[in-house]
Amino acid sequence: MESTTAQAGHPGPVPPQPPGRPAWTTTWLLLAFMLVNFADKAVLGLAGPEIMKELGLTRQEFGTAQAAFFSLFSLSAVGVSFLTRKVRTSVLLLAMGLLWSVAQLPMLWAAAGFGTLIATRVLLGFAEGPAAPVAVHHVHGWFEQRERTLPTAILMVGAAAGVAVAAPTLGAVITHFGWRWAFGAAGLAGLLWAAVWTVKGREGPLAPPVGRRVHGADGGPALAEVPLRSIFFSGTFITAASGAFGAYWVMSAKLTWLPDYLQTVVGWDLKQASAAVGGGAVANGAVLLAHGLLARRATLRGAGGKLPAGAGAGLLLVASALAVTVFATADALWLKVPMMFGPMALALVMITVAQTAIARMTPPSQRGVVLGALVAVFALGGIVSPLALGWIVDSAASATIGYRTGWLVTAALLLVTGILAALFMRPEKDARRLGVPESLTADVPVSH
Repeated sequence: MESTTAQAGHPGPVPPQPPGRPAWTTTWLLLAFMLVNFADKAVLGLAGPEIMKELGLTRQEFGTAQAAFFSLFSLSAVGVSFLTRKVRTSVLLLAMGLLWSVAQLPMLWAAAGFGTLIATRVLLGFAEGPAAPVAVHHVHGWFEQRERTLPTAILMVGAAAGVAVAAPTLGAVITHFGWRWAFGAAGLAGLLWAAVWTVKGREGPLAPPVGRRVHGADGGPALAEVPLRSIFFSGTFITAASGAFGAYWVMSAKLTWLPDYLQTVVGWDLKQASAAVGGGAVANGAVLLAHGLLARRATLRGAGGKLPAGAGAGLLLVASALAVTVFATADALWLKVPMMFGPMALALVMITVAQTAIARMTPPSQRGVVLGALVAVFALGGIVSPLALGWIVDSAASATIGYRTGWLVTAALLLVTGILAALFMRPEKDARRLGVPESLTADVPVSH
């Protein structure tokens, strides 16, 4: 049953305050966190041709190495997200940054082969699985609900920026120092971030308490929790997770196979492929940032979008499906290449929208857990996508035919999940049904 926003003995909602400098400083630090996170992921794809050549791997074996990264990704995303109820997120973020470096640096060893690659990718995936939900949960502790879209989008820009910086930088490292030093450079970047976070990282004023539950003015709970099953079986969660799964699938497919595709099928060299991947990543970041800025502008003007959040994000998935189809089937480079620089990136908006939508319908004390579950579901796209495309390409009569089929399968997935999100993803409706108020500063008991 939905409760009123103020009851006897409870103060009314505190007017939302605009985010200050510490909130934005934290956002930029977490942008760097996500940048390192996705640079770590990009290493394997960028070094892929050199690794396959030196270690004598097939594409399917290489796909297995990439999938190994995600073997514990979803499990750790959920497990560590439960820890957000007991451990401060600033501590969890520092631990993750240090583990990333531990997982990357062993590949500098000249004798490290396929077994070491698999083992370190499993460790890296375990350490990076909770990165997005914990970072988003942390930054939401600094911003009111209406202000969250832009900082969440900025964190997701870190994914694109990480690839944009990593592609040309690590490409140059591979060319001049060999592929092993690409792993070393990523590991050192993680250590540098951890050193800065040790000094600057702290909790936000809206962060839910850890350990004991906080109580309201009359000794009752400030905001009661709702059954998790009510969230997980809602139309919003199911379609947000499936839409983000499609978006993560295409992101992982591009991260793993685009460098090989551009070199093997298109005929570009490593320098050209790295530049194209980096340029596409810049465009990805521009799309995400533009979406965040437009959403914030609408919020400041007190105007909502013409379409519900789910409908708008779902239509962007459909548009991305069309772009992937053109990319897969066009022979002319003047038509194929522009698809990487924006149109295919429209799918990534769903990852931002899914997280803000789920946060909207979840009490703050449960937000870390639910965001972790969301990431655990959509990150499965990172497991299936490299394996599926690797198997499709290796099974085809030629790499050209195999890649075309793989990209078309990707387009079909985006189309289906986009339609589902457009029809059934309604965070405000589900939030009202669950009795979760928009203002996080309201002292609102929820009956259930």
